[in-house]
Amino acid sequence: MALPSSPIWRNPPNSSQLHPFSGLRQREREAYQFILEFLEQEEMSDDDKLKFLRAVETLSGAVHAQANGNMNDYYSKTILAKKIETLILKESTESVTSNVRQQAMQCIVALSQVNPPFHLSQKLDLANVGISSIFSLPLVMHTLDRKESANLYLQTVQALDDMLQALVMDDMSPNMFVLQNFLEIILPWSTLSDKVHEQTRALGMISRLLRFTCNFPELSHMTEFSMSGTLMGTLGLFCMNPSNKISTEAAEALHYFLKILVLQRRGMKHQTEAILKDLQKHFRGEWLASMQDLTLFFMKYLTPEERADMIMVAMEALVSPSRHDVAAASQMLKIILKFTVPEIGKVPEIIRYIYNHMNNISEATAQKTVRTVLYVLAQTYTDEVILTLCEMEDQSRKGIRKPWEILASFPNSYKVIMEYLLQRLTPQQRPEGQEPSHRTEISPLIATRAIHELLLESGPQMEVQTFFSSLFMALLFRVSFLVVEGGAETVQDQQPGTECVDPVRSTMEALKALMRSSGYGDNVCYIQNLGGWALLVSPERHYDGVVLLARALVIKNCWHNSSIFSSILTSLQDPHCRDHLTALAFLSELLQCPQVAAIVDDIATQILASWFKCEEPATVKLLLRMTEIFAKHENMVRRLRILQPCVLNCCYSSNSDVVKETFLVLKNLLELLTWKYSSSFLIHITYTLVPFFEEESEYLRLTAFEIYGGLLAKVKRRVFVLPLRHQVLSSIVLLVLHLKDVNISVAEICRPALCRTAALLGWSKLKAVFAEKDVWTVLRALLEQEKDRALWFLKHSVALFKSPQVPIRQAAVWFAGQIIQTVDLEQMDEIQESCTALMHMQRDPDPMVSCLATQTFYILEAKEKLLQAKTPTSCFCWRKLQRSYF
Repeated sequence: MALPSSPIWRNPPNSSQLHPFSGLRQREREAYQFILEFLEQEEMSDDDKLKFLRAVETLSGAVHAQANGNMNDYYSKTILAKKIETLILKESTESVTSNVRQQAMQCIVALSQVNPPFHLSQKLDLANVGISSIFSLPLVMHTLDRKESANLYLQTVQALDDMLQALVMDDMSPNMFVLQNFLEIILPWSTLSDKVHEQTRALGMISRLLRFTCNFPELSHMTEFSMSGTLMGTLGLFCMNPSNKISTEAAEALHYFLKILVLQRRGMKHQTEAILKDLQKHFRGEWLASMQDLTLFFMKYLTPEERADMIMVAMEALVSPSRHDVAAASQMLKIILKFTVPEIGKVPEIIRYIYNHMNNISEATAQKTVRTVLYVLAQTYTDEVILTLCEMEDQSRKGIRKPWEILASFPNSYKVIMEYLLQRLTPQQRPEGQEPSHRTEISPLIATRAIHELLLESGPQMEVQTFFSSLFMALLFRVSFLVVEGGAETVQDQQPGTECVDPVRSTMEALKALMRSSGYGDNVCYIQNLGGWALLVSPERHYDGVVLLARALVIKNCWHNSSIFSSILTSLQDPHCRDHLTALAFLSELLQCPQVAAIVDDIATQILASWFKCEEPATVKLLLRMTEIFAKHENMVRRLRILQPCVLNCCYSSNSDVVKETFLVLKNLLELLTWKYSSSFLIHITYTLVPFFEEESEYLRLTAFEIYGGLLAKVKRRVFVLPLRHQVLSSIVLLVLHLKDVNISVAEICRPALCRTAALLGWSKLKAVFAEKDVWTVLRALLEQEKDRALWFLKHSVALFKSPQVPIRQAAVWFAGQIIQTVDLEQMDEIQESCTALMHMQRDPDPMVSCLATQTFYILEAKEKLLQAKTPTSCFCWRKLQRSYF
């Protein structure tokens, strides 16, 4: 044989090779020579093509037989493969008339056995060319007159099978990544074609490839095979195709693929064997059997992302113009979503697809199916569904309301979603039983927007009424947080699609929509006319807006008032409730609703009482004002005993504003309360007032006397018993001495109070004295009539020695002196403490007081001498007392 022509030698395949014929036998050398000559030709016959292809096979066999054989040592494998591609492409797509196509594919099989291995791109090119060449052929009829052509077609198809199987191999096992790429080439011939024979060819090819693959116990790159869901979904739909050929091929393909999943994602051995056995029973069975297998594998063998892919395949079929496709997709989705739904990935992708294609779906079955899918996903993946819908709404700006309408059309789903969104309005609250699949959590702002969108739909009215109260308060609390605290968390929790949204406005609109959807459209207008909505968004007057909002509900007799009250109490049960100020402000007005007042019980009152522990002045003031409302309703006034200690303790608050507010409330309570229901409270008030009769603050002192005077005016003789009688007697001296109060208003209150005291005690003579005479005359008359109570009066006079007012100290010292002068010898031991106190008053900064104290002692010394003269054995010694003092 002649040496190779000069062009080949000028570009040797491998410069390290000494001779291109090295290691080749005669027949192989001739094959090699023909390859070189054929590649130089421009025109060639079918015989030349076949001879060339057989030559390539021969050379491949020779290289394969070598220990370290490499085709590139003889000729570029890439160039040879490209030439074979060209030969296949030149074959007719109208009929199979020669063996060239078949031989070319067999040649590729031979080339795949030698080094270097084909790159992925080369494999894909070869597969694409081979598949297109066969699938694009017209339908081949297996008749007697076309028997030879049909046989040739079948042989060519077998060659294509062999080629794809050879190309998919990676060393000793199939490469699943390569297989996926092959399937991606083949699948469009089944999904995009409307020709039965093309669909049948594609599905048959897939079936044979999968059957080949499932025979290997080990598969390489299995983790990179990411189209399990897509493949299962596509094959599942074809199983329900009306064409028997298509459904049969699809069922077989599905069977082999499920077998691969069982073997590669195997669990316990006995489980694997049982599942394989069941699969074999269903082989070429009815479509329902395939769907049963599909459901099992959807639940247990697919990843969340693969399940999403499977659902997406069905969703895409729903928008198909083919009624068969729509029916098949609906049936498949109905079956796989019928039972407990496992974790599903790519939820946003599914929702986007629904959002973008919803308006294009007109077929009733398809619409119903889409509603079901959205319903299932919304209940399980509420965060992701809502967030995606909001994002799509912002991006499209088309106002596609269909998804929101669907969510609102299912009563159960509507309720579940609304309750879930309600929880999301308060960031610190987390839904119970949250599944691990919730990778995204919507922010309160997104939750508010979603609530607004759902409320704009007619929705199930009963469900809206059910959660109206809790949602109403949650939205109001949200407004308060945003307006008063500035909504710092909205920046932190901001999500895509919320950058241009005004949180306050969005929440206010949701609140209005809730009221309108619940039949309170008139209330919305009423509040608007009163400027309530503007007040709500004002940081300075926000709580005025809250009160006005509550007042509107009370005035309009909203039938949700009672349930709103319960909702507020639920919030206030949390001692760390962030929104307690809003809750209490709203409640302060809501309690004036008769229906609400009627259901207030001890538990509710105790919850309110617990908030008195809060040191925040604004909170305590709200609670004090609320106490007044309790006194206006018969049912609530019975509960005042629970609030009583809390209110009275506020008199001793370190905050002066709280103390003033408390006294104002006590003054108002006095006008509202009766002895019938509140005798204990009123009596405790009298005891609480005592320290404030000597308060330096003229406002508090005056208010204390006003309250005491008003309280005496309410007392009837039939209720004037202990301990009130005791307290009244204890206050007589104080009232008399405060006739000298520097505040004339106090003195004016004390005189009628004394008269009322005299009336209660039955002191008819003193009543006239109390009404007209000066302090000194009153004191003499009091002492003269009530000599038996002299020591009692002395005790209370001495208590007033500490009064910050000079005139009162003067009168107290004077009256104490008068009393001491009347003391009998037997009573001297009982007044030693009073005498000691009187002795201290000699150092009072006021000269008149000290002078009165000194004069009193002079009088007492004279009396001591007189007493000693009459009773020498007296043990009382004024001088001794003086010496011990000085």
